[in-house]
Amino acid sequence: MPGRARIGRVRPDSIEDYVAEGGFDGLKKALEMTPAQIVEVVTKSGLRGRGGAGFPAGIKWQTVLDTGPDQKYIVCNADEGDSGTFSDRMLMEGDPLTLIEGMIIAGLAVGADKGFIYLRSEYPLALEVLEKALAIARVSRWLGKDIQDSGNAFDIEIRIGGGSYVCGEETALLESLEGKRGQVRAKPPLPAISGLWGQPTVVNNVVTLASVPGILAQGPEKYQEYGVGRSRGSLAFQLAGNVKRGGLVEVPFGLTLRQLIEDFGGGTASGRPLRAVQVGGPLGAYFPDSLLDTPLDYEAFVEAGGLLGHGGVVVFDDTVDMAEQAKFAFEFCAIESCGKCTPCRIGSVRGAEVIARIQANEDREANLALIDDLCEVMEAGSLCAMGGLTPLPVKSALRYFSDDFGMSSDAAKNKAPG
Repeated sequence: MPGRARIGRVRPDSIEDYVAEGGFDGLKKALEMTPAQIVEVVTKSGLRGRGGAGFPAGIKWQTVLDTGPDQKYIVCNADEGDSGTFSDRMLMEGDPLTLIEGMIIAGLAVGADKGFIYLRSEYPLALEVLEKALAIARVSRWLGKDIQDSGNAFDIEIRIGGGSYVCGEETALLESLEGKRGQVRAKPPLPAISGLWGQPTVVNNVVTLASVPGILAQGPEKYQEYGVGRSRGSLAFQLAGNVKRGGLVEVPFGLTLRQLIEDFGGGTASGRPLRAVQVGGPLGAYFPDSLLDTPLDYEAFVEAGGLLGHGGVVVFDDTVDMAEQAKFAFEFCAIESCGKCTPCRIGSVRGAEVIARIQANEDREANLALIDDLCEVMEAGSLCAMGGLTPLPVKSALRYFSDDFGMSSDAAKNKAPG
């Protein structure tokens, strides 16, 4: 797709290289358009948030555009924390000006003159590259008080993340940006209406914003040529875990998970049979071989009981203990919970304890029933996806890998994957 194709072909600190490869073509068009026209193009393209939720970007931008206060913000969520993910880092280190251009266009679209990049603290090279790119963009007058004599102003500031997985959630990220502890806010109000310092705020992730320049430059119809159904364009999938050829593969939506793992990843690194695949980070479902023909499509994955998330794909061979993986999901939640809501803070700790009792064959049936109840409470009562989605990997492990829990196959069939 336009933009990511430049990685490895351009020097990240060269405006000349960037422009020679089509850089700022989208912004030049945006400078000749009204905010409403820019939002219309993004909406027509079908671009959805690549950070995990898959929410239509155009709807979010339209909400911010339509909200009254003069001061508005663009916030780039670059706190890439899912296991096995690195697409944001590669883009920021390899082609940072694409992200900068996308943020400027977003600012023009909604009437914002200030942007923030909330950068994961473990990405020192990305910080160095982004700072250089911002400096040359200002010198070249693509950032600042009067962008290319257009009368439009926009500038970007980098803020380093707080080192918390929960800060990848948009409201906790905003709390951290304001200098507070990174805890989840109750919704409503949505950040698009009352976000950073109470002002209307667009919060999109790196790949989402970096997709915008190509859409403006080539038109929404070109973007619509890729993908299937409501999942338009492409997604950068990151192959990790027990896979022969790990790395980043950007493909249009619609390929199957099996094609991604076998054709691009080459199967397992160990050469042993594949047993499970987790897609969407540590809160994603575990898919068995029988679900590997699921298309890489937001709706298809939800229907199968999973989520695409940020596109992280972690492969496991037949030596994996899925009861241990289910316990890990609870343990991860316990460590990373912001502590604000009881179902997440306490439920995750109790969940790990109950799984341990099942592994030790202590009152197995009663503890399996308790896991069901606990997952229901966490799904329904947690403030955000940290607690609300933790049951997803647990329940999928119980459903598809029942032997590891000492369950009969008939009992496992009653376990819903999501």
